[in-house]
Amino acid sequence: MRPLIFGALTLTFMLPAVAQQASAPAPALPLWEAGLVGGAVSGPAYPGADQRSSRALAAPFLIYRGKVLRSDASGIGARLLRSERYELDIGFAASLPARSNAGAARAGMPDLGFLGEFGPRVKVLLANPTPTSRLRLDLPLRAVMEFRGGVRRQGTTFEPRLTYATRDIGSDWSIDASVGLVVGDGGINRYFYEVAPQYATAARPAYRARSGLMLARAGLSASYRLNEDVRLFGYVRGESYAGAANRDSPLMRRNSGTSIGGGFSWTLGRSSVLAAD
Repeated sequence: MRPLIFGALTLTFMLPAVAQQASAPAPALPLWEAGLVGGAVSGPAYPGADQRSSRALAAPFLIYRGKVLRSDASGIGARLLRSERYELDIGFAASLPARSNAGAARAGMPDLGFLGEFGPRVKVLLANPTPTSRLRLDLPLRAVMEFRGGVRRQGTTFEPRLTYATRDIGSDWSIDASVGLVVGDGGINRYFYEVAPQYATAARPAYRARSGLMLARAGLSASYRLNEDVRLFGYVRGESYAGAANRDSPLMRRNSGTSIGGGFSWTLGRSSVLAAD
């Protein structure tokens, strides 16, 4: 899924504007770009949490636009099949961990660890509303792995998402809007929402989580190019948990959540060779 699908804070999600140019028709771009990205993000500690988690981040970035190997705002992946309307790739993404001592809901329970996601994604081009915009359907299916004292699979997620991306040729602005759902199997829902008997308290009764809808999401991101090397970007994302399968979990404290973030990217080097697409 788009990094991190659950609303935890991710570095790769802070790059929507850096790689946004590839989302809509545009002139050929460099095969690779490298530089620095920095900014701040704030969002729910986990979907439905009543506590927020805020981070300031700074790190190097690499965008690679190979025919097969790709690294951009969607994470790191391998493109297996591409036609004029359809694309199939295998993607990777990651999220930062959330600690249980961040709020009362999970107090005394195990921390939520560093999560990695891996799996196939089908992208379908639905329409070109204008010469410089695209309407696309993404269908990612991902295995979710936790890296905390070892590696454990925590479940599988499916996130159908409709994305509208536009970038006017000659303009310094790029805009991306999306709506989607996140559906999880029993494993990932148990990871976030189950309360085992040993962690039950008077205020937090035992609860058995089940598979199903986790959240509905809508997001908007934009970037502005100051010059050839520097971009400013920001995003806002709203999530609704009203119809979630585990709405009755004592760990589900909110009906909705909002994430915001912003920052900059500074390209320090780029390839003189252009990407094929």
